[in-house]
Formats: sequence, C-alpha cells, structure tokens
Amino acid sequence: MRLKNGLLSLLAAAAVTSFTMGSAFGAATDNYPARSIRWIVPYVPGGTTDILARIMGARLGERLGQTVVVDNRPGAGNNIGTEIAVRAVPDGHTWFLTNPANAINATLYPNLNFNFLNDMAPVAGLMRVPNVMTVARNFPVKSVPEFIAHAKANSGKLNFCSGGAGTSVHLSGELFKSMTGINMVHVPYKGSAPCIIDIIGGQNHVIFDNMPGVIGYIRSGELRALAVTTAKRATQLPDVPTVAETVPGFEASAWFGLAVPKGTPAAIVTRINREVNETLKEPKIIQRLGDLGGTTIAGTPAEFWALHTMETEKWAKVVKASGAKVQ
Repeated sequence: MRLKNGLLSLLAAAAVTSFTMGSAFGAATDNYPARSIRWIVPYVPGGTTDILARIMGARLGERLGQTVVVDNRPGAGNNIGTEIAVRAVPDGHTWFLTNPANAINATLYPNLNFNFLNDMAPVAGLMRVPNVMTVARNFPVKSVPEFIAHAKANSGKLNFCSGGAGTSVHLSGELFKSMTGINMVHVPYKGSAPCIIDIIGGQNHVIFDNMPGVIGYIRSGELRALAVTTAKRATQLPDVPTVAETVPGFEASAWFGLAVPKGTPAAIVTRINREVNETLKEPKIIQRLGDLGGTTIAGTPAEFWALHTMETEKWAKVVKASGAKVQ
C-alpha cells in the first residue's frame, strides 16, 4: 500500500511539474518578445546583409513592440557570426541573417564547428538579388568581353575582392574564372563595403557584389556595371547585360533569410514567420527592397529551408569544380 501511495505521489508531483513547465512555456511564448531582439549580421556595416537587416529590423521591431538591434559580427567568411548564433539561447531573442555563404561554407570549410542545416532552424526567406560584375569608372574596360581580354593579357595581376571567403560574391568570381579560363587573385574582406572603397581607390579591380551593395555607386557614376549574374537582365539596370550573354550558362544570385538557433519554440518561430511575411507585403518595404534590386521571397519555414538545402547542394558542386579554397 505504501508503495502504491508513493507511486501515486510521484505521478502527482510529475503532473504538477509538467503542468508548471507547460504553463511557463506557454507564458514565455505568449509574452514574446519579452525584451529587445539581437539580429546577428555576420559582416561589417554597409553591405547588403546589413542594409537588409536594418530595413527589416526597424519595421519588425515596430510590429513586435520591441527594439531589434543589429549586431555586426564579421570574420572568417561569416562563420564567426554564424557560430555565435548557433550557440545562442534558443528563446527567440537571437536572430541570424542567413545568406549564400552559409550554403557555400558547408563545402568550402572542411572543419566547421557546426552543421548549419542541422544546428539552426528556419524562420522565413526575405529576398533574392542579382550580383553585379562591377569595376571602377576609370578601369580600362567597358564590357565583359573586354574584361576577359584584359584579364588574359594581365594574367594573375588583377584582384577580385569580396565580402569574405565563401560568400556568393566570392564564388561568383570563382565561377567566372573557371568558365572563362582567366587568372585573378581573390582578396577577401570582412564585408563588401570596404572592398568597394578599395575598388574605387584602385587597389582592387572587380567585384561581383550583391546589387544592394553597389547600385548606389553605379547610379552615382563612381562604379561601372559590366554585367548582372542572373540568367535574365535586372529591371533595376535594364541596359546592363548578363554575364551569360558572353559566357553561356553562367548564373549566380544571392538570397537572404532569417534563422534562429535550433530548439527555439515552434510557436515563437510561427509568430516571427507571420510578422516577416506580413512585413514583406507592405508596399513601402516592397518599394525599398525593389530599389535595392531585391525581390521578396516570403513563405513558410519549410519552403525557406528547401531553398537553403538546394543552394547548399548547388554551391557544393561549384566549389568542387572551381577548386576554390579558403585562404
């Protein structure tokens, strides 16, 4: 009888504990967000990821009733910021702005301390943009064919820079090298903004940057766009040809989304996804992202992760075919 009574007591205690934990979980979800949100951007300020996070973060903060603070954590081809996000408490108060580097690095870096697709959870896609093959306005070429001829005449003397090893900016350059047979030196930075400044200053010669990072310089005349990297011409730069018009089959683009540490409560992920998708429907946001060259890619977490998985597989083939290596 004592054993039976003891067992009943244990079961009762377990039920109370379960109820208490469930109530606490529900309260935490209902009260979300309880404080400001940190949005980790794995690059220096000024590049596409930073611009996008600040535009979206400001509006999402208004919708959620809490400040969204952009936390720039550059370095190691975005892996420093990524690892900080992976190790963060999964309570919905740490977001991560994921981008093609997270798909590319899975192959480019053989000894990462994390598996992005396994260690992070998808929330929503944000936007997709073309990359733009861009040079300084005084660089002595005005087209892709002229650039290829110039690069072959100056083999190994031209620098193409990027916002870091493993970015779509880097791999677009590597793909261009492998498909044209030219030899350029890759110079990685901790973000595209300082790379662009050095192109304007003449220290570097070309960048295949995400359109939001360079379109302002192109419109001001400080940089010259030679081509866009997508299969079709971009509506924002209708007179700029595609790389594929000279190099058949060339295609590359950048995409961006929001992820959180694995283990973040599903109800919180659902809430953030809803707010992101509603924000991406707002005419002012559509206009702002469109002015940057972006096309919104709202959808479910599963749809975003399907894109991420597909891109991881695609860029693995490019990395292996190009022979790209981390410097």
